[in-house]
Amino acid sequence: MAAPQPAASISSIGIPREIKPDEQRVALTPDAVRELVSIGLEVRIEKGAGQGAGIDDASFAAAGAALVSKEEAWGAHLVVKVKEPQPEEFGFLRRDMVLFTYLHLAAYPAVGKALLESGCTSIAYETVQLENGSLPLLAPMSEIAGRLATQVGAYLLERPHGGRGVLLGGCTGVKPARVVVLGAGTVGWNAARIAAAMDAEVMLLDRSPQRLRNLEVDRRGRLVSLVSSRGLIERVIPTADLLIGAVLTPGGRAPTLVDEALVQQMRPGSVIVDVAIDQGGCIASSEETTHTAPVIEKFGVQHYAVGNMPGAVPFTSTEALVSVTLPYIVTIAGRGLSEAVTERPELLSGLNTVEGAVCHPGVARALDVPPRHPMACLR
Repeated sequence: MAAPQPAASISSIGIPREIKPDEQRVALTPDAVRELVSIGLEVRIEKGAGQGAGIDDASFAAAGAALVSKEEAWGAHLVVKVKEPQPEEFGFLRRDMVLFTYLHLAAYPAVGKALLESGCTSIAYETVQLENGSLPLLAPMSEIAGRLATQVGAYLLERPHGGRGVLLGGCTGVKPARVVVLGAGTVGWNAARIAAAMDAEVMLLDRSPQRLRNLEVDRRGRLVSLVSSRGLIERVIPTADLLIGAVLTPGGRAPTLVDEALVQQMRPGSVIVDVAIDQGGCIASSEETTHTAPVIEKFGVQHYAVGNMPGAVPFTSTEALVSVTLPYIVTIAGRGLSEAVTERPELLSGLNTVEGAVCHPGVARALDVPPRHPMACLR
């Protein structure tokens, strides 16, 4: 079957306002709009889309965007968002559109079902992967989430906020808090180095000795890197004041590394920040929370598991996100998807759904459906 609109040239780009709870980011900045308009593309911005990130409608209009209704924004050929469609947006999904956004379908199977039923072509930021294994569209948000994880954890360890009353870096004559970070990717490394800079005692665990070796040159402070194992996890988790979950399986559900029995061995007032919650979480006791109600207590331990952590700093996050997505938007819109994957082959790994088929093996496993090769999806 021949591919419909996604293979053809794309002339309009729609930016809906994000409606996920507490999500304040927006998918384009006025500078990005100006660049897209300058190459002949129509950019439709839903009225009020940039308000949470401190960008008013007038700034978008001055850059050349058309300020439109929600329906008109979703009616564009290419719809660019920050977060996955919410249930009230499923009705806007259609076969002749391309959706470019964070999807995390392993954690949100209902979104996957809606995409498949609509026939929509979807490209997930988080699965666009370069030959060297890096994730260029996930990296800036991972960097922000990692830095926030330590910042949030330090705050929650304070007694007025439900914690043990421990200062992350301690003070003269008093030992610092122990921070255990699971995963030494972009999230984990940023969390660990911020904690170390605050003089905490940091244990960074990862299954890859090579990854830890690569980070060794930048290791500072009381930061120790350790090759992870089940036995090591069982020994160090009960001693942690702050546990940060930062593991990632591209496209798939995060593995559960810490079971509830192990969480119960942590000291009362300890803190868990599960950054992996947008891929299902890597700590069994985690439940997704929101910025409005970010913390739940289980077994005497504070759990923070907000699925859109970078949304807490929407100005920084929007600028960082657009800096990496804009070149891909230009390529997809200017050339059409079939030609875009030739110029930027990493977009093939970003393809999650096309015409009712799942094109990413990790997503297919998570959704329990058979995968289809991405090139076959585009024919």
